[in-house]
Amino acid sequence: MIFDTDIFIWMQRGNYRAAKLVETADERYLSIFSYMELLQNAKNKKQHKFTNDFLKSYCFQVLPFTENIGHRSAVYVEEYSLTYGLRATDAVIAATAVENALTLCTSNKKHFHFIKELDLKIFKP
Repeated sequence: MIFDTDIFIWMQRGNYRAAKLVETADERYLSIFSYMELLQNAKNKKQHKFTNDFLKSYCFQVLPFTENIGHRSAVYVEEYSLTYGLRATDAVIAATAVENALTLCTSNKKHFHFIKELDLKIFKP
């Protein structure tokens, strides 16, 4: 399963259900864009280290940005940005899930529900 950035935010806020969800996943992935968002929100090097240690302790694999993901992301932005307000980062996260045949776990259903080939697991905090 690939996790959207919001799941990590729920965990940081102490949401037990989000932590349980991550703990019980057989495999844990995140997009390089989610990884960068997590680092970008850190206030200092100590928080960078904490993020990296957390991801390592749960055996998260960061999935790279590939040419196919880039192409699919661009198609999604062209197709859905005007009608649904799809943002580039969410397009990349969705494309990463689709290109790797993974279920995307998110609490932001409104950001992704319109992408037909995307397998979604909606987390309700």
